Amino acid sequence: MNMKRFLPWIGLLVRLGLAGVFIVAGALKVTDLPASGRAVVAYELMPTNVAMTVGAIQPFFELMLGALLLIGLATRVTALISALTMVAFIAGITSAWARGLNIDCGCFSKGGHLPPGVTPNYLPEILRDIGFLAMAIFLMLYPVSRFSLDGWINKPEGDVRTDDEQA
Repeated sequence: MNMKRFLPWIGLLVRLGLAGVFIVAGALKVTDLPASGRAVVAYELMPTNVAMTVGAIQPFFELMLGALLLIGLATRVTALISALTMVAFIAGITSAWARGLNIDCGCFSKGGHLPPGVTPNYLPEILRDIGFLAMAIFLMLYPVSRFSLDGWINKPEGDVRTDDEQA
């Protein structure tokens, strides 16, 4: 069995999965940009005004990455940016854990400081983001996937073969 034949289908699943992650994360934050900003402030990694700006931009950035992955446009570059974003998220969560901060990561929520008595569980969040990082790395290495604009744009002129015949 030739594994190369399945790579475009695996790529499709990975691309759509990672697109869903970014679209859901961005959509959950875009309706309350001040809360998104406060989530970034809670990490205590940058001045408050910078963190509020980053927090206001982040949902739109995540939605953009998700949309590009969803349609399969500039997949390799988008995967690289996604991987770098995941590394930043992992570093931020690890930093919060190492410094004993009591915060919600804000990955799929409004984030911010947790109420007294509530303890964060950073390890599952880090492991989840490592999984998303692995997905982004896969797309960097194998950016060609089924039903992508990249595939349509890069299709050789006059090539009338179906997607299955090209695999």
